Amino acid sequence: MVADENLFRLFETRFPADRARRFLETDTGQVYTYADLERESARLARFLGDLGIRKGDRVAVQVDKSPQALFLYLACLRAGFIYLPLNTAYTRSEIEYFLGNSEPSAVVCRPESLALMEAVAADHGVGQVLSLDEHGGGSLIEGSATTTPQFDPVVCARDDVAAILYTSGTTGRPKGAMISHGNLAANALALHQAWRWGPQDVLLHALPLFHIHGLFVACHCVLLNGTDMLFLRKFDVPTVRRLLPRATVMMGVPTFYTRLLADPAFGRGDCPHMRLFISGSAPLLVQTFEEFRDRTGHTILERYGMTETGMNCSNPVDGARKPGTVGPPLPGVSARIVDGEDRELAAGEVGQLLVEGPNVFQGYWRMPEKSAEEFTAEGFFRTGDLARTDDDGYVAIVGRAKDMVITGGYNVYPKEIESAIDDLDGVVESAVIGLPHADFGEMVSAVVVRPPGAQAPDEAAVIAALKERLAGYKVPKRVFFANALPRNSMGKVQKNVLRDQYGKR
Repeated sequence: MVADENLFRLFETRFPADRARRFLETDTGQVYTYADLERESARLARFLGDLGIRKGDRVAVQVDKSPQALFLYLACLRAGFIYLPLNTAYTRSEIEYFLGNSEPSAVVCRPESLALMEAVAADHGVGQVLSLDEHGGGSLIEGSATTTPQFDPVVCARDDVAAILYTSGTTGRPKGAMISHGNLAANALALHQAWRWGPQDVLLHALPLFHIHGLFVACHCVLLNGTDMLFLRKFDVPTVRRLLPRATVMMGVPTFYTRLLADPAFGRGDCPHMRLFISGSAPLLVQTFEEFRDRTGHTILERYGMTETGMNCSNPVDGARKPGTVGPPLPGVSARIVDGEDRELAAGEVGQLLVEGPNVFQGYWRMPEKSAEEFTAEGFFRTGDLARTDDDGYVAIVGRAKDMVITGGYNVYPKEIESAIDDLDGVVESAVIGLPHADFGEMVSAVVVRPPGAQAPDEAAVIAALKERLAGYKVPKRVFFANALPRNSMGKVQKNVLRDQYGKR
């Protein structure tokens, strides 16, 4: 007999005894209880099942953030459907690829996208196309309104796939990472333990729901804790400042923290009950780390994860939170730094980061050969990130392996140079890339953002300053200036875009 490890069943064991307790409150004041969660997710699970969707079928979802979108995800868990969240910024050509690759049985989209989605769905044999808007309306909700609000969770094994999330696809076509009920449960339990969640915790949730950060990391911690969250449609500084006094935990990307700091009125008075500020999805500048601590008295906790693994490392709640690091591995996760021959390196040496643990995904959807390539013989996943550890076991991410610059036979790690540039007066932030060079193969190049109207260095000044701090081969041969760095929806700098843009100059 298969042990039932449906993730929803785990959540149910942690729900408050009094289901009338608040589960979430929106930024407009709408309140939903745990009873609402159970009832609405049951309706949606039964309704989709009545449409002929069965365990293991994919349900693709491209909708705006709303409580009902979260209930839809929980309904898919209950019914054993495979949830496939899609970024709301994806275009028609991208949607065509995702639907063709995943072959979902149903698609849920925004009402304004319905005609486009129906056309694409028809081309790919998708049987059901439903709508859901940001206010909780649409054909999905209308159709399920009269459905019986009872549904027994379907038995799911530990390795049964709960969700497929497509990677960003900066090189080649996006790959669908298959994440199981067991993967999600293991990671959620590790984070709940590591971040010391307790009965008084209230989460401020301003992240999107199509990404692991907002959907899995944030929501799963709340569900395991049986407490509530303040559920914002998007990040907005005035709204965040209004609600922060009611929260104890906030999760965000670095951009959230820089935008808060850009408001001169933001400070200690905004966070009287805050226990923990957490940052991830993109590197946090040391400058932001230090300025936030000085302004609020709170030290941001930085952690590290990826689509294929969930969270792998975290700075501690109790103990030193070191700027520029993502902390040691989480409970149950093993990490190694290795060279090109998979030989483990000593502390301080830079190599590729490998991870292993129950959080690591099941492989890429319909890509068995690619999946096999990404694992070592011992079962460690090749993250593609370059990193080093210190003597305390804290991991520092140096950059992506594909972003490493090889110039004249020397390996150059962008993070080191970016840190040096970011320390210069008159620099907001920077990104270091490799551009083609006839002699060196690649030349180290930097794209720098300067503050408007401030005294800021020019190209010659940046290069001169770096020559005093770095070995010659690490110093950029070109420095370009931009008003902003291109970023994806989670705040990560898109270096492939920079390489395309500046490689033509």
